[in-house]
Amino acid sequence: MPVPSRDRVVELISAHAANPGFAEGEFDVEEVSVSKAGSRSVVKVVVDRDAGFELDVLAAISRQISGMLDAATEFGDSPYTLEVTTPGVDRPLTEPRHWRRARGRAVTVTIGDEAVDGRVGESRPEVGEIDLVIKSRSGPQVRTIRSADIRSAVVRVEFSPPNPAELALAGGVAPGRYDPLDPPDEPTDLDVDDDADSDSGADFDDAASDFPTDQSSESRHQ
Repeated sequence: MPVPSRDRVVELISAHAANPGFAEGEFDVEEVSVSKAGSRSVVKVVVDRDAGFELDVLAAISRQISGMLDAATEFGDSPYTLEVTTPGVDRPLTEPRHWRRARGRAVTVTIGDEAVDGRVGESRPEVGEIDLVIKSRSGPQVRTIRSADIRSAVVRVEFSPPNPAELALAGGVAPGRYDPLDPPDEPTDLDVDDDADSDSGADFDDAASDFPTDQSSESRHQ
């Protein structure tokens, strides 16, 4: 039997996510994709929430989705790989919740024919406004833009710590998100590889990513 369609996977996850005891707290399913990789299918589920995810919570969500898909008769004996991950560091910002969670992050915003580099500040979806902290000769300053005028917005990867004055003017990072000026004692960007074919169970790779906002959990099913 073929692997279920993307719409069917979304339907299955949505139905189970509403049940008490599913995962730890509410989360948003940002994206679901189903693709072929050789003899396997790859089911990728991107999840997010305001407080972000600890690795054990992400792994628990992965196990629950895995069990749910294993129980779906549509899969039959078709092998598949499940990837449960958080949005990448270069994520597009298309919803009010994306802007809220990206506060303090560097972004490139296209307004008409103008591309503006700045740092996400306060967002006010009720009035359709977003503050961007931009550089100027006199120092960082706030520019307010209308959400309706934004053609596209993408988070930019930063390879050095942000300017503290810019980050302060933006209101700091969103609660629960990685703060580059106050990093945690332990890295939070580990990948979890839960391989059903392996006797070792979960394999943690602390060199998986330089950016702790992108986490993932993977499981393979024969």
